[in-house]
Amino acid sequence: MSKVGLYTLGCKVSLYETEAVAESFADAGFEVCSFDEVCDVYVINTCTVTAESDAKSRKYIRRAIRKNPEAVVIVIGCYSQREPEEVARIEGVSAVIGTADKLKCVEIAEKFLDSKFEIRNSKLINVAKLDDAKFEPMRVKTAPRTRAYVKIEDGCECKCSYCAISGARGPVRSKKPEDVISEVEGLYKNGTLEVVLTGIETGSYGADFEEKYDLADLINELDVRHSCERIRLGSMAPELLSAKFIEKIAPLKIMVPHFHISMQSGSDNVLRAMKRRYNRKMALDNIRRIREMMPNAMLTADLMVGFPGETEEDFLDTMRFVREARLLDAHVFAYSKREGTPAASYEDQIPEQIKRERSARLIKECEAMRDEILSETVSCGKPLSCIFESRQGEYYTAHSDSYIEVRVKSDLDLSGRLIFVKPLYTNNGVIYGEIIQNDNNSL
Repeated sequence: MSKVGLYTLGCKVSLYETEAVAESFADAGFEVCSFDEVCDVYVINTCTVTAESDAKSRKYIRRAIRKNPEAVVIVIGCYSQREPEEVARIEGVSAVIGTADKLKCVEIAEKFLDSKFEIRNSKLINVAKLDDAKFEPMRVKTAPRTRAYVKIEDGCECKCSYCAISGARGPVRSKKPEDVISEVEGLYKNGTLEVVLTGIETGSYGADFEEKYDLADLINELDVRHSCERIRLGSMAPELLSAKFIEKIAPLKIMVPHFHISMQSGSDNVLRAMKRRYNRKMALDNIRRIREMMPNAMLTADLMVGFPGETEEDFLDTMRFVREARLLDAHVFAYSKREGTPAASYEDQIPEQIKRERSARLIKECEAMRDEILSETVSCGKPLSCIFESRQGEYYTAHSDSYIEVRVKSDLDLSGRLIFVKPLYTNNGVIYGEIIQNDNNSL
């Protein structure tokens, strides 16, 4: 039995894709092993969102080659889609696949393993043009966590001035509703309580369908069928969280009160330069409507600092946005120049030292806002509905439906169970509590 090790860099979509590829290897009779083991085949799913992502991708490609110089090394994903020749020049790489046709990894690996030595020393570049790409029919049957990702959409047509991902992923294309429902229900049957519907532009789901059917329609159908306990959404652009959309999903039992928004900046000047499709007021208005219709909703966000031309006042607008939007948490990152994007040639590129300083200030502000929200949650005392994940020392960790991290002491095995927890106190971004009720099983 040949061994395969897989490694993922990047977003939740890439994590899902790697799991689907791993299952396809297992179905073909391969033993799926840790990436750190000596394997016959390695698959590295790459990311290209920043220059650091490219560098990390190269690092893990070379790590696999050092682990076993005779292995078949297959590189897939966004970095290999954008820079296939660059990836192919790395000595030891056997095959390069882009963001399409990832499920061909098994076929390619088998061909290399069965080939003569001189053929195995050749390189295969299989990077498809994405103009007319179709949704690749991926699915996962089991998940190693109590929370599973299901990719429902691929591609992005926003053409933001800083982003290389639209070029690496191609146009919007969506998984058929019946395939999503079947996959979600299969995961639920196998023990997964919460499913995260994710995509490169999750909110664009259904835009490519001939008949009108969108993300709200899909969630409503999952709710009617009680396809799982919880549905959470991947990153959403603020303009897609419209009043019409929230009105449709707010009453649904399956929908959690948590949204992650791809905000990027709280400054209208920066948002215009980024060519985003919303402004600060639109985002805040949509957030207010979410809280009116879903009073317990929590918001998290992606926030970028150091975009070309970002002034101190622009940055302070983003700092103020954290407070006005009352963000539970944020992924803060610095702008990275991506060759081939308009922003790469913009004047007034921000020095790295200023980017680091602004990142630190913004992270501190986000942590202060988070601690304030968690303290209010404890003071309120309302029970938190939590799905428990794993034990860390004497505590079991969980996430509430609103995505608050929770820990409780217990001698019982709580992994994978949905339980109500009374919040007692907060420390370092986590609420500590005690079990008061279990939805599914008696304790």
